[in-house]
Formats: sequence, C-alpha cells, structure tokens
Amino acid sequence: MIPADLSHAVVHAVRRAVEAGELGGPVPARVVVERTRPGGVGEYASPVALRMGRGAEGALVLAKALALEPGIATVEVTGPGFLNFTLAPLSAAELVRDVAGRAGRYGCLPVAPQPAAGTRREDVRGAVVRGAVVRIREGQGLPGEGEGLSVAPVARRDGDVVARYGAAAAVWAMVVVPARETPVFGDGLLVQGEENEVFRVRYAHARARALTRNAADLGFRGEPGDVDAPALLRALADHPLALEAAAHHRAPERLARHLVVVADALLDFQHQVLPLGDEKPSAAHRARLALAEAAGAVLAGGLALLGIDAPHFL
Repeated sequence: MIPADLSHAVVHAVRRAVEAGELGGPVPARVVVERTRPGGVGEYASPVALRMGRGAEGALVLAKALALEPGIATVEVTGPGFLNFTLAPLSAAELVRDVAGRAGRYGCLPVAPQPAAGTRREDVRGAVVRGAVVRIREGQGLPGEGEGLSVAPVARRDGDVVARYGAAAAVWAMVVVPARETPVFGDGLLVQGEENEVFRVRYAHARARALTRNAADLGFRGEPGDVDAPALLRALADHPLALEAAAHHRAPERLARHLVVVADALLDFQHQVLPLGDEKPSAAHRARLALAEAAGAVLAGGLALLGIDAPHFL
C-alpha cells in the first residue's frame, strides 16, 4: 500500500462506518493523509474523525476497521482523535509495476508548452501558474479551475525572465512559491550545480535516461525486483499524495517541492545501479535499474505538469 491508497482506504472505512450507523455525518470525498510531523506517532496521520466532529470515539471506530486492511501494519489513535498509521514495508517490484502500469496516478504526461521570451511580464506568471494548476487538477480527474486563482506577477525589476534565465529555470521560479507570493529570481538559476533545484531535478531525470543507455551497452535492461533503497521508495510512494495535495489546494509548489525530494533520492541511489569493474549484471542490477527508470518517469511527468521539459542530456 502507498499513501494515496491509504487515503482511499480511510474514505472507504468512513463510508462503511456511516452506512453501518457507527458514525454520523456525510462521507467526505477526500481524506487528508500527511506525513507524521517530527515527534509524532507512526508514518502518516489523518484528522478525518476530528473534521467530521467525531473526535477520539469516531477515530477508534475507524481504527478498528482499518487495522484489518492489508498493507497497514499499525493504526493508533492519539490526542483528540488523530489516526496514526504505519504501513507495511514497500515492495519495490510492486511500486515499479504501479508506476509503469498506472502512469496517470504518478503524473506521467507529455511535455507541456513553455512560455516564449518576450511574453508580457504581467501575463507570463499567471499563464504559467494557472496552466500548471489546470494540468495537475485534470490529471487527478478534477475540473481545471485555474482562472479564478490569484497570482502575483513577476516583479517589474526582473523584466523578461524567460529570456534571461531560460524557460525551464524561469518557470521553476514561478511555480516553486505559492501563487500569491512574488517569485524570486537570481543568478543561482543559471548555475548548473547542486544548489540549483531545477537543475538537480532535470539532471536526475537525465541521469535515469543515461543509466538506461549505459545498461543497454552492457547488455541488460531493467526488471522489477527487490531493492534496498528506502529513501527513493518512500519518495516515489509519496508522489501520488503530493499530486493529490497540489490538485486539492491548487498549489503547484507542493509538486515542485516533492520533485526535489525524488530527485535527491535518485541522485543518491544512482551509483548503485550499474555493475562496477568486472562485475557481471545480475538480478539486483536489473531491479535497481527498473527502480531508477521509474523515478525518471515520475520526474519527467512532474516536470511536464509544471510546464518544464525533461531533457535526456544535461
């Protein structure tokens, strides 16, 4: 089970409890499930019982039902009625197959159009942010609803940011902060190094593509299997939840921030993928490659939703 599945499982548990008369009130269409904050209990938490006005008593009803769900290791109730979850260990093979088989839930879409240099400063950010909102929401099966979003423009002093920084860097700066905040531009956007977030995300995607090419030269390809890569597995599993939150809040910055998490995890993992020296390709190498390729697909899809291309070479 991944966190997005957990959210759906909680909705179903609420529906069953309401239908059985154990809980009152309307069944929510969406249940918020988020990473537990430092010092909290479990891996994920949800305030659904509190939001329904049922508190700890309602949370206990839901906890009893959810404890039987496959993929959930533990469910605990804390405070005035928070549900706290620990999920069963992730299967890398199942996660890789999920990314390939249900690409839509991971935001894997064609590259979106980018703004051209010379676009009016007053218009460019509104078009970029609202376009990202529409693509993210439509990818989640929701109406676009980008038109009514209030978007702060690019500051006058920054001029034609697309011409100065390039489309990818300019778009990143426009979507990585909340729509109501003025985006920040600077020469750091031009640096091809680890301090530049958009470079790291695009570079991580390029590295995933390079791994595929290099593996082909060595005579093997990716095949789903067991992989010891907890940070990357967690980042990929959390990605649908990040997309769901970005769609619900009309907040592309949530997706952008999570792409950085995926990219950093992939860049840390990439060195384990290919055989070293005289080492022969094994099932472990094939499984690692498949996981890296899944991460690359997620990065490409997420960048496309934001309006940024994912180059094969950087």
